[in-house]
Amino acid sequence: MILRLLIIMTTAVLLPVCAYSQEARYKWDIGVGAGMSGYIGDANSGFPFRHPGAAAQLFARYNFDSRWALRAQAGLSSLSGNTADMDNVLPDAAQYSFKSTLYDLSVRGEFNFFPYGIGETYKRLRRWTPVLSIGLGAVMSSVDGKNFTAMEIPLGLGVKYKASPRLNLAIEWTMTKALGDHLDGENLSDLYKIKSSFLKNTDWYSTICVSVTYDFGERCVVCNRKD
Repeated sequence: MILRLLIIMTTAVLLPVCAYSQEARYKWDIGVGAGMSGYIGDANSGFPFRHPGAAAQLFARYNFDSRWALRAQAGLSSLSGNTADMDNVLPDAAQYSFKSTLYDLSVRGEFNFFPYGIGETYKRLRRWTPVLSIGLGAVMSSVDGKNFTAMEIPLGLGVKYKASPRLNLAIEWTMTKALGDHLDGENLSDLYKIKSSFLKNTDWYSTICVSVTYDFGERCVVCNRKD
């Protein structure tokens, strides 16, 4: 009788532990992304992807819980523009064009609209969620053999989908404000004789990227349910 009771008690304790360890989430994920880049500035004042370029990303993410995360990202993008495509006429009817390569580093906070993950049904996790991100970083633009640097503020909106317990797919559209006017080079700075400031005459660039990431670093082993 005592032995049977011990077996029942041991089973009651171990079953939830085993079930939970199979549903354990992960602290980290790393991944890559690729897609299209665009630009808004002195050589393009309308649709940012009028002259589309290529974009590539490498990033690592720390997941605080199913809603909040912090992401460190490095990016590479190509931009181009031509004032001949614009409706506005520049002073003296001048026309300009450029091609540049951008290198950027940023840190971004992420918010999942739904609790994101697989398993842990008591938390009502979902395999997909819209995602909002905002951050701070630095960007370097290389144009005609010259380099220009500026601070940047990236703003992103996307959707994540957990294809498997460790594999995540996502698509994200990001608009990034550069706190400077040289992403398109020094020849396209201040074309309208308006002094640059935080709100005026600064450049933007945009990306639409698809990414894949892999989770690692188990958050919970055995029965510690700390998020």
